[in-house]
Amino acid sequence: MDYLLAAVDLGSNSFRLTIARVVQHNGHAQIYAIDRLKDAVQLAAGLTPHKTLDEAAVERAIAVLKRYGERLEGFNPSRVRAVATNTFRVAKDTGPILARAEAALGFPIEVISGQEEARLIYSGVSSELPPSGNHRLVIDIGGGSTEVILGKGHQPIHLASLPMGCVSYTKQFFPDGRITAQRMGKARLAARRELESISDTYRHLGWEQAYGSSGTAKGLLAMLAEGGMSSRGITVEGMEALQKRLVSDGRVIMEHLPGIKPARAGVLSGGLAIMMAAFEELKIDFMLPGEGALRAGVLYDLLGRRSEHDKREETVQLMLQRYDIDAQQAQRVHTIAMQLFRSMKLEGEDVEELERTLSWAARLHEVGLSITSANYHLHSAYILGHADMPGFSNDDQKLLAWFASGHQGKVVRASSPRPEPSRAQWLTLLCLRLAVLLCRRREQPATLPIQLHHDGHSLSILADAQWLDTHALSEYSLRAEAKEWRKAEFRVELVEAPIKPVAIRESS
Repeated sequence: MDYLLAAVDLGSNSFRLTIARVVQHNGHAQIYAIDRLKDAVQLAAGLTPHKTLDEAAVERAIAVLKRYGERLEGFNPSRVRAVATNTFRVAKDTGPILARAEAALGFPIEVISGQEEARLIYSGVSSELPPSGNHRLVIDIGGGSTEVILGKGHQPIHLASLPMGCVSYTKQFFPDGRITAQRMGKARLAARRELESISDTYRHLGWEQAYGSSGTAKGLLAMLAEGGMSSRGITVEGMEALQKRLVSDGRVIMEHLPGIKPARAGVLSGGLAIMMAAFEELKIDFMLPGEGALRAGVLYDLLGRRSEHDKREETVQLMLQRYDIDAQQAQRVHTIAMQLFRSMKLEGEDVEELERTLSWAARLHEVGLSITSANYHLHSAYILGHADMPGFSNDDQKLLAWFASGHQGKVVRASSPRPEPSRAQWLTLLCLRLAVLLCRRREQPATLPIQLHHDGHSLSILADAQWLDTHALSEYSLRAEAKEWRKAEFRVELVEAPIKPVAIRESS
């Protein structure tokens, strides 16, 4: 059955919305874009020296997101993914701004890491290219960052996100719009210094084709082709000719640059300097256009989340191996936590995603043991909050880290992710804590000895009196658990009640 997906890209230069139709062909899904919106917001231009966003830039962003929100009205939240990139990563105190942006759009916005942005860009570009076993280089010059990816097929091999973009470099090196050879030289040198950290690794492995994605590359391709400066994509000779013309004019004169779009004129000098530096430092001969980029990557990732190919599940499996996590204990905790969670029959739009998050947190809660057993839950939280986890947004990782830090010890309301956890999230944390408690002997019980009952105000942990009498440590731990939640001003009680033992069912 066909359905629609939507991707929103809150870039440092432009905001974009792509709506695509998913069509099934012989058991395989294909994405076809049916509607696109693009607006030059230049969010990075609103960054102050103190790394805060000025109100004018925020207002531009809100106005665009309101329009996108109208277009997305009626979409199921599970079929929309909005991602924010470099400017939201580096700006301070973005919490209130994100709240306003989400209210305007009508959907959650994920701030993704530079590595995750690079992965999604490569996914989008490679998905739109013919199959090939060759190594491919993809460069995406955004408004505030530049992603450089080396991959093979659909798999990235090296990912890099560098702090330079067409908006930030234009603002830094060409603040008044005046273009000189000296300014271009300084901008190119600064970009080469950023690229030095990755150039040896990338050149050593090598590639057969180089592709440029997003606005800067496409703008250069159009100008070089229509201006007669290149007949085969982006070349060093073509960019040198373009730079010579810009320096001669002293500024961007649109009448002298066939193929340039008005929205690209204001950031051309910074983007050109970065691209020329990339060609110099990485020894690129010429570059072809790469379609898709971040928005396509988000759509394909969203498609995967609706099937068995969720990238996040693959990441969790790799982390289980990388950190040598006790797989049997992870599965025990996972099985009981999921059974308790499902027994509560929570309702709401985010329950399905919350169930997935609990599954990942249950399997990864002991990742901190790879550092030390002392306060390992805090080490687990740090790893899950800061590790490179492909497929996960910053907010995804913050929530995982919160579950990890709270799966044992005190129940602390202050150590929460953004925003304040919902009641459903607190109940989910309780499921994880109880599962860890019941698996303390690192053995799985034959039956589930407790049940959960909740209403809108309180929660009861039901346990059979006879079972409690014969399990002194478990009784002590359960009473201490209920007391710990009450200290944090939650209404949780341990209630002795005759309950029918429930078989523990292996969960996936």
